[in-house]
Order: sequence, then C-alpha cells, then structure tokens
Amino acid sequence: MKGSTHLLRQINPSFIQDGKITSQAFSPTPKDDKKLSCYDGDQIDPPSAHCHFVESLGLRSVGVVSVTVAECGSLELQALPDPEPFIEHAIIDFDGNEKNDIKRKSKLLRTMAEQRDWLYKS
Repeated sequence: MKGSTHLLRQINPSFIQDGKITSQAFSPTPKDDKKLSCYDGDQIDPPSAHCHFVESLGLRSVGVVSVTVAECGSLELQALPDPEPFIEHAIIDFDGNEKNDIKRKSKLLRTMAEQRDWLYKS
C-alpha cells in the first residue's frame, strides 16, 4: 500500500448521530485487538466494498468514508494489508496506544474522513 492508498471504512448506522459520523467509526472495539478493519482502496472501489460488506459479510453500513495510509502515518498509526479474511482487507493498527491516545486519534481520523466526505452512500 502506498501513502495515497485510501483505507475504506464502512459506517454502521449506529455511528451516525445528528447527521454526523461519530469517532466511534474509527475506534477499535475490544474484540478488534486494537486493529481497525477496513478495505484497501487500491484493490476495491467504494461501491464494491460496500456491496461486499453488506451482501457477502451480512453486516450493516450506510456508506463508505476513507482516510489514507499517509494520514494514518501522520498519527503514528500503521496501516497494513491483512488478506486473511478476504483479499482486499486491511487494518489500521492502534497497538501500543493507550485509551486516551486511541480516543484522540479516532477523532482526528474521523475529521480527516469527514473533510474528504462520503465516497459512497447507500
């Protein structure tokens, strides 16, 4: 993945409050082991990623936003390919970050994604 690679993040309907995406959309949950799941935008486009997420995986998403590998790097977060679940899968790795850092960086990622706006909306 290059610095310009878009990391496509699916937005669960519960991550929208008052019409805005919450930072929860970019915050790994305890089951994620500090690794935030996303799609490698060099391997799949936003509509196809959404279709895969909803139809193949049976999960809920109202659309797709993204941050880049370089944006993650600017926050000292590593973005890595993770093709084990499926070929286009990637992660944003929050390992080594404490709870307050995860919260702060999740908000910054959300802001970056919001500035880019929706790449796909269902």
